[in-house]
Amino acid sequence: MEEHRKRQRSLRRRAQWTFFRQWLRNPLAVAAISPSSPQLARRMIAELPTGATRVIELGGGTGVFTEALLAHGIEPRDLLVIELNEELHQHLKARFPYAHIACSDARELHAASEATGYCVDGPADAVISGLGLLSMSRVTQQAIVSAAFACLNPHGRLIQFTYGPSCPVSREVLNALGLEARRAKMAWWNVPPATVYVITRRSHP
Repeated sequence: MEEHRKRQRSLRRRAQWTFFRQWLRNPLAVAAISPSSPQLARRMIAELPTGATRVIELGGGTGVFTEALLAHGIEPRDLLVIELNEELHQHLKARFPYAHIACSDARELHAASEATGYCVDGPADAVISGLGLLSMSRVTQQAIVSAAFACLNPHGRLIQFTYGPSCPVSREVLNALGLEARRAKMAWWNVPPATVYVITRRSHP
């Protein structure tokens, strides 16, 4: 047990250094200077639909959300993690060998789902996103969000956090895709503080 704890501490230290190194190389692509906090991970997990079993994660980073999802009870075979950065992708593959881990652009989510075999067992219940949507163009936002909902079941949801003061998905994109956003809880202890938003298909009377 002590050996396992030491290994986990070592993995976390290595992950933090890997993340910081990627930030130094490309601060615009890596939105924060440090990985997401456990508090933010708890806030994100709390917004999963009741009974959710299949989840897709966009922007896996160092695996903070991935670890929390597995601890929550999501089976590795029911988890698909997308990470565009090759070094972080390799880190995730080594740390979570039994989950579906793909090095891919989030806009190509369906192709990644097919390539990994994840889609064989059906659509996901939720997409958890660590992507910096706030800094992306509306065209890119719409492509990513559209790709996410194409892989979700009819009642599925996109769970997204932001460092900004409002929903990171623009009103124009929400309207174009027939979606609505709900502000959830804030993670004050994250660096910087972050707010969670839940995006769903708009209900029609």
